[in-house]
Amino acid sequence: MASPTSTFFSFFFFAVFLFSPSLSDDNKVSLELYYESLCPYSANFIVNYLPRIFQDDELASIVDLKLVPWGNAKLRANGTFTCQHGKYECLLNTVEACAIDAWPQLSKHFPYIYCVEDLVYQGEYREWKSCFEKLHLDSKPIDQCYHGDRGKELELQYAAETNKLQPPHEYVPWVVVDGEPLYEDYENFLSYICKAYKGKNAPGTCTQAYLNTIRKVEPKNKHGACYKERVIPTLAYM
Repeated sequence: MASPTSTFFSFFFFAVFLFSPSLSDDNKVSLELYYESLCPYSANFIVNYLPRIFQDDELASIVDLKLVPWGNAKLRANGTFTCQHGKYECLLNTVEACAIDAWPQLSKHFPYIYCVEDLVYQGEYREWKSCFEKLHLDSKPIDQCYHGDRGKELELQYAAETNKLQPPHEYVPWVVVDGEPLYEDYENFLSYICKAYKGKNAPGTCTQAYLNTIRKVEPKNKHGACYKERVIPTLAYM
């Protein structure tokens, strides 16, 4: 049986995407999140920050959100890959990539990824399959994807996208708004979205007072991140 929180979250996203006014792609602000599934800071951002986009239907309508689950994983010479937090992270990276592929609509794959990352955040990531039942989703497309060749193809695709970043990512979560990385100020991403929006009718959320919260910062780790080539804290992943 779905929990009240999961049921509300699923309904909330459905309502936002059903009633939000549509905009042309030219008017939307691109928001890209490069992350890895078992990084505690990635999970924190997905669970506690990213959903703020959807608290205002006008704001949600101006954002083109893209999730890239690869992070600090590394390709081997033989075409396989390793992940910073071990094999289970490679599994969940692939599962989330498969969800994006199987359910291209953001209104469907984001609630699922949120559900999985919420379990990561709680240290219960091994219960990830429960998200199918909570959100009333068919697990077959995901099972077939991550057990088959398609899952690996998707991860290699996300590896290539991550490796092409300029400037290169230094850690995850790595948040990019209209091609510009936010570095340590990634938790302030809504302000950057508002400032980047060039359409005529800006969301009511994007007031000048709100835009003034943007700070000029150096690329330092203030809010926590999983760096490349570094051992970082985990949430009981063993």
